[in-house]
Parts: sequence; structure tokens; C-alpha cells
Amino acid sequence: MAGIGTGYDLSVTTFSPDGRVFQSEYAQKAVDNAGTCAGIRCKDGVILGVEKLIVSKMLVAGSNRRIHAVDRHAGLATAGLAPDGRQLVNRAQAEASNYKSFHGDKIPGHVLNDRLASYKHLFNLYWSVRPYGCTTLLAVADKDGPALYVVEPSGVSHRYFGAAVGKGRQQARTEIERLKLSEMTCREGVKELAKIMHRVHEEEKPFELEMSWICEESGFEFKRVPAELLEEADRAAKAALDDSDMED
Repeated sequence: MAGIGTGYDLSVTTFSPDGRVFQSEYAQKAVDNAGTCAGIRCKDGVILGVEKLIVSKMLVAGSNRRIHAVDRHAGLATAGLAPDGRQLVNRAQAEASNYKSFHGDKIPGHVLNDRLASYKHLFNLYWSVRPYGCTTLLAVADKDGPALYVVEPSGVSHRYFGAAVGKGRQQARTEIERLKLSEMTCREGVKELAKIMHRVHEEEKPFELEMSWICEESGFEFKRVPAELLEEADRAAKAALDDSDMED
């Protein structure tokens, strides 16, 4: 048991002398080593995009999705361990359903975010469980307008204009910060986000770009980006990447 976490990384209930919880940090590492996942809030909605590595030529396109609908007005993207992500999707869907059956209205974005964050945090409190190795990007559109939230494995959550997690997070965040999101429509944002996902992709293996949105064009319902628009954005992103490689 060599290393800085010796003796203090055996349980999520144990603090190290300098106040760290190593099991929570290891869960975050699972996210940091995963495929890039990003979201941007444009002037008329929110877009989520995920880089899915194609691990086999025999893989059926569109399988093992990383973006899921929670309710008509909400959806989330997962980065990290895919099975953990599916469990979090199930929990978010249950929270949305329970809220609607009890209150007779759609669950507000900030309430769904808080409940999902609290649920994740529970798995950082008991020795008999492990933290979820998954970060979720939550896109919602409610009475307060479109919003983008990020919930980390520790249960920490924030609201963002633009966010990125996974391997290419640093470069993707830098690229997102350059965008004028308050002036950009979601249709324009799809093309910009596709370019960013292609720029940050460093693996030799090909990847599948998965994108969904909730915006004025989708009737403020969480839906997949139309196939023709996604294909157009994907082609434009590849062309822009080829042009930049030729210039270099």
C-alpha cells in the first residue's frame, strides 16, 4: 500500500491528515480519463455533446448512448463509467416522475440538480458503497429559462454557461470561453461544439459524435439534434480540422 494515500484510501469515510477523501478523488479520476463531454448554453437553449470512442468496427452506430432524456424539459449527458451513468439517469427520471405525481407540475431545473447532487453525495458518506465514477451534465428548460448544470462524483454541483469534462476538458473549456454564447443560436452552437469536439479528440481510434439539445427550435423539449444538422456540423468540423492541419 505505497503512495500518498496509504491507509487513507481504503474507505470513502476516511479523511487523510490534510483533509482529503481519496475515494472521491479516484472517482473524479475515472471521469477525467473518459471521453470528452461538453455543454453550452446559447441564447435560445442548451446543447450537449459527447465524444464516444468506437471500440470495435462491429459496433452498431448509436449504441451505448451517453445522452439521455430525463423528462420532456430535461436531459443529461454522462462522462465516466457508462453503467454508473445509466443508474444516475434512472434516478433522475424517478425524481422527475415523483415530483410531477406529487406536485402536478414539471420538476424545476434547480430542484432536479439539487436532488441528483444530494443522491451522489450520499455515496461519499458510507463505507459500504463507493462513489459514482460519473459526472453528469444536466440541460433543462423551465420557467426560469434554459440552464446547464454539472454534478460531480462528490456531489458538488454548479450552473454554467459552458462546461467540459473528460480527457479533453482543458482545451475544450478554453475553446468554449472564446465563443460569444449570449449571441449564438443553438443551430450555430451545434456547429461550433462539433468543431471543438473534433479539435480535442486525440485518440487514434475514430469516434462517434453524439449531440442533443433543448431549445426554441426543438419546442423546448429535450431531443436529439436532427440527423441532417448533425451530419452537416460533423462534416464542417472535419473539413475545418483538415484545413488547420494543412496550414500547420
